[in-house]
Amino acid sequence: MYHRIIPLANQAASLFPRQEPWRITRLLLSAHSGVGSRKPLSGSPRNRSSVTGKPSPVFVMAGPVVVFDFDRTIIDGDSDRWVITEMGLTQLFNELRPTMPWNSLMDRMMMELHSQGKTSSDIAECLRKAAIHPHIIAAIKSAHALGCELRIISDANQFYIETILEHHDVLGYFSQISTNPTFMDEEKRLKIFPFHDLSSPHGCDLCPPNMCKGLVIDQIRTSASESWRKFIYLGDGNGDFCPTLKLAKGDHVMPRKNYPLWKRICSNQTLIKAEIHEWSNGEELEEILLHLINTKYTEETSRSNSTQLHSSDHKVQTKPEGEMDYIALGNGNNLGH
Repeated sequence: MYHRIIPLANQAASLFPRQEPWRITRLLLSAHSGVGSRKPLSGSPRNRSSVTGKPSPVFVMAGPVVVFDFDRTIIDGDSDRWVITEMGLTQLFNELRPTMPWNSLMDRMMMELHSQGKTSSDIAECLRKAAIHPHIIAAIKSAHALGCELRIISDANQFYIETILEHHDVLGYFSQISTNPTFMDEEKRLKIFPFHDLSSPHGCDLCPPNMCKGLVIDQIRTSASESWRKFIYLGDGNGDFCPTLKLAKGDHVMPRKNYPLWKRICSNQTLIKAEIHEWSNGEELEEILLHLINTKYTEETSRSNSTQLHSSDHKVQTKPEGEMDYIALGNGNNLGH
């Protein structure tokens, strides 16, 4: 069965027609004023949580798990190439590119900067100039306020991602960032390591040896606290195709139009179980994402109310007085190139 990529014009017909995304958020927040809270996660160095300054969600109902790629999704460009270009490494990069895997090449670029006397502070200053579209910042904040658990799975690296997000004051909105870890050695050189241990190959033919994003999705799927929640996945690159294949019916994938993930999906639609929603820029990303979250929230609320009614009926028929059945609404916790 072929999945139709929903045109952008049709996606605009949300639960709140002719409203700007920020107005949709305000309408929902005024209708659901209860305050909920979720404990931040603590992750391993390879799956490090970023929770500094994380605001409290607005209400208790848990929304979908929203998983972002980073390069060319949250930021418009590529963080690795940004540093290479801005810090004068283009020639060396072009010379070494055919000889090394990408992850190893980025670590080699850090070695070169160190040999030139450049510090991690210099690299951070360069990264702070990388822009994030204002509508994407708004989408991140709105999705979190609407009860979603936000993740990043990226083949960039921890230092780059955290520096950029912190500069734009959105680092704390993400409960988990799965990416290539970084470390500062005794000589103050920034080192970049692979997400997966290369001595134990992950065995996925679709992904580079340093990172299989599909395995991260699998880990979430097998988590007891996550098994019932729906996913919205946003990405652009070839590395985002494997996790797209892991999405189930009822999930959503948002490929950036005319980028590698979008092209692979268009050529392999029979393999995709999730609903497909293309986007081209930050404004479209915000509009479509908030529409999907609003729709999922309404579905989950209706399902919760229906189940509670059935529980009440069951109590009258079979339970001793004072006993009830309850639904536990959990909160989710793990989600390049």
